[in-house]
Amino acid sequence: MLHKQLLSSPKFDLTIKRLCYQLIENHTNFSNTAIIGLQPRGVFLANRIHEELKKILPKANIDFGNLDITFFRDDFRRRESPLVPNSTNINFIIEGKKVILVDDVLYTGRTIRAGMDAMLAYGRPQKVELLVLVDRRFSREIPIEPNYIGIQVDSIASQNVRVSWKETDDNDKIELITEE
Repeated sequence: MLHKQLLSSPKFDLTIKRLCYQLIENHTNFSNTAIIGLQPRGVFLANRIHEELKKILPKANIDFGNLDITFFRDDFRRRESPLVPNSTNINFIIEGKKVILVDDVLYTGRTIRAGMDAMLAYGRPQKVELLVLVDRRFSREIPIEPNYIGIQVDSIASQNVRVSWKETDDNDKIELITEE
């Protein structure tokens, strides 16, 4: 396997800060905006975004939650092993709010579609935006495009993008993995 590092720890932090400032540019004080991280790995990015926004805007009250999409996926019945759902933590109503869905990697778009279906159980938002750390272009199966992008990667189907988080993987980095 060939591992190519796309983003290292210092640039990783800068990318998150840039995404936060882009959000501030469009949502100012977040008074009618909620950030929702998609389980399992979008939650790490959503947490980082939320923490950084709290540093930049200490007086802002930002609605923040995590959403499990396990049983909203269109492939959950096709798995051989039993699925173990993650937790959902949304303690606010999203009715009429602007919602920013957050995930680590956008590939086919199926996870985002499942996230949108699951989110509707909490109300009908005014607007939904998508923030991703990695956009794997040219691989969509569903017509979904992100509003906020950390980095874009042109990759082929046989390649994988791995996002490592210091919370679970000891360091922050993004790699493109090619099978030889």
